[in-house]
Amino acid sequence: MLDPNWQSPYAPSADERLANQHAVRRFALKRKLPQAIVVGVVVVALIALVSVSIWLGVLGGVVALGYGLDIRRSLARYERQGQSLGSDIREHFVIAGSTSERQRLATVLDRLSATFGVDAVTPFIVEDPGYNAALVPDDQGYVLFVTTGLMDAFELIELEGVVAHCLARQRLGLLARQGVASSMNMSDDARQNLAGSGSCYRADEVAAAAIRYPLGLAGALRKCARQVPPTGSFFLSDAYARWRWVFFDVWSERSSAHLDDLDDVELRAMALEEW
Repeated sequence: MLDPNWQSPYAPSADERLANQHAVRRFALKRKLPQAIVVGVVVVALIALVSVSIWLGVLGGVVALGYGLDIRRSLARYERQGQSLGSDIREHFVIAGSTSERQRLATVLDRLSATFGVDAVTPFIVEDPGYNAALVPDDQGYVLFVTTGLMDAFELIELEGVVAHCLARQRLGLLARQGVASSMNMSDDARQNLAGSGSCYRADEVAAAAIRYPLGLAGALRKCARQVPPTGSFFLSDAYARWRWVFFDVWSERSSAHLDDLDDVELRAMALEEW
């Protein structure tokens, strides 16, 4: 008999998506924890002194209420971080691509957007010899960036795998946390933790299951693993080091494989080839 509660492990679960979406909230609350402890001590002390004056108890309540409202505003501010990331990244590139290449990308995106249930995605081909792509939040929806290097060197089935991976991140609820990690001033380790270490591997699983051809995505990853970005590429810049977690290949500048890292393109390709 079929189990009505069964769900494919290669499909994003509601709990997984919710956990990723709440990652920004957990991050914000953790950063405000020292302040929250101080306010809590003050509130408890004021309430304890209510026997001295009832107004001290009232003051404690007002302080608690005011801090609660401040936390709500802070959470909303954190969650808005990264919403204009598409515009910020676009400033670092020149829009390029022939009419046929733009049409090719738009066709792949339209078909996969329906498969993944993602709407309001604007595609851009950007000038850079490096192989990479990114789906990022923008004020009006999402922006998909694909480099000219990728468009020139990748087969159609490989391009499909890259776009599917980017859309899978949206289905997994990763874009908000990766956008915030790319927009705030923090250490590289903190960025990686907030963005979700190993999340590229998981997005590959979801993408390959959706397009039902893991070898196309594996081929794209193999090409990324073999390529060394030439001098002048965006993927050797400080801006990329800050925004790396929104890109398909988060370690473009690596010269060798790191098989202990689930986000490494060589490891991700090996996993898909064994699927």
